[in-house]
Amino acid sequence: MGRATIGEYLNRFAASGLIWPCALSDLELQRRLFPPLPDVPSDQRPIPDWAHVHAELRRPGVTLALLWQEYRLSHPQGFQYSWFCEHYRLWAAKVDVVMRQEHRAGEKLFVDYAGQTVPVIDRRTGEIRQTQIFVAVLGASSYTFAEATWSQKLPDWLGSHVRCFAFLGGTSQILVPDNLRSGVTKAHRYEPDINPSYRDLAEHYGVAVLPARSRKPRDKAKVEVGVQVVERWILAVLRNRQFFSLGMV
Repeated sequence: MGRATIGEYLNRFAASGLIWPCALSDLELQRRLFPPLPDVPSDQRPIPDWAHVHAELRRPGVTLALLWQEYRLSHPQGFQYSWFCEHYRLWAAKVDVVMRQEHRAGEKLFVDYAGQTVPVIDRRTGEIRQTQIFVAVLGASSYTFAEATWSQKLPDWLGSHVRCFAFLGGTSQILVPDNLRSGVTKAHRYEPDINPSYRDLAEHYGVAVLPARSRKPRDKAKVEVGVQVVERWILAVLRNRQFFSLGMV
């Protein structure tokens, strides 16, 4: 269960006036916390002020999950969290600022794979497997995380994000991946389709996903520099070393 969902439950319980423990059955408690609401057509639900959301995300500690909770407190019949994140991403993608990019602390984490691979030798069979190098770079500080995985497939892609967040001790507000299939199932200038599992991971951590646009190198310049640093200052230095397990890389 995502933190945003847990937060919504706690807010509903606080607003209900109930105290814990309570003598209500599970069904009665559910009815108190989630009273039926009249159906409201989507075109009549209040649309968030995306410019305000964008500005608020620049403030320290503010996340999409928090802004969505505030939106739902003001508009109980408003849109769900997944819709909120998805449409903020679409709105932000259309804001094509031509001036020099300004990266604020904690705002964006750029992720991609290096073009170079690292061979790992099986001691028993002599078989050589190529490992992929995952690279993540914080926009403001250029602080870089890199690790080797066996592939760029979805399980390794998601696992690298989890280990990166643990290494950094937290998450950014926005993830900026390249259009790798594990992250983006269909690339599009304004409306890319995010891989469902990647979207679930982002929702769990309370972050938005804003893929780099195709043929827009400025969108991913930070991670491209990070990849270059990893290739020149780590992989090149280790080019003559032999590795016999993934953990050695």
